Amino acid sequence: QVQLVESGGGLVQPGGSLRLSCAASGFTLDSYAIGWFRQAPGKEREGVSCINSSDRITYYVDSVKGRFTISRDNAKNTVYLQMNNLKPEDTAVYYCARRSGGYCFSSNTYWGQGTQVTVSS
Repeated sequence: QVQLVESGGGLVQPGGSLRLSCAASGFTLDSYAIGWFRQAPGKEREGVSCINSSDRITYYVDSVKGRFTISRDNAKNTVYLQMNNLKPEDTAVYYCARRSGGYCFSSNTYWGQGTQVTVSS
């Protein structure tokens, strides 16, 4: 069955870095766009970044542009989110989600369980 498993979260000081991984199984990763989302306590889930399947065009929410980089390694069935210069407001549970097709404008179909990122001194 389709599975997405996030890893790489943790506690980091402001200005620090983390790399999140989204390991996919049960489907052919290179056929689908993958998005990263986050949800902070008391807030709605928001889209952070997304990467298309074939052309690998990427998208970012304004608040993370220049700090976060999404990438994919289809051979390893994994999508990454490199997060640099982290800020306390980046604290949230981060989720990856598989789109219904190869482009980020398609709907989300499957979700991982999430990984906690806490940015604090």
